[in-house]
Amino acid sequence: MKFSNRQPPPIALQLAPMIDILLLLLCFFIISWQFSRSETELNVAVPTAQEGTDPSRQRGEIIINILVDGSIRVEGISVDLAKLSQKLAPIAIQFKNQPVRIRGDGGVPYQRIVEVIDTCQKSGIWNISFATQRPVPSK
Repeated sequence: MKFSNRQPPPIALQLAPMIDILLLLLCFFIISWQFSRSETELNVAVPTAQEGTDPSRQRGEIIINILVDGSIRVEGISVDLAKLSQKLAPIAIQFKNQPVRIRGDGGVPYQRIVEVIDTCQKSGIWNISFATQRPVPSK
């Protein structure tokens, strides 16, 4: 007695959809990396400290840049203290421990940095850190 083979034919692996998805993922990560990198590449010369760290970011961290002329930039947009408060208040309500990093230029008056800290605290942001860099070793 001869039995018939009822196995389905082998399925071919479709590579085109997999390549499309990989290319889309690659584009997504490259673009998101560029946006996060552009927040810290402004002309802000952060102060130096012996214990300065390499620029690493916490997940979801908001970077507030204070330029030498005292202007404030968040996500590439110039804001004043009122707009900064309007931007931070809803974020602080949604995320209780929202990290914020202040990148103040070394030539900014300390009073301006205190105003930004005060605005952050009035908005409900308490997890504030300051960007510093290590001094360049002299030869």
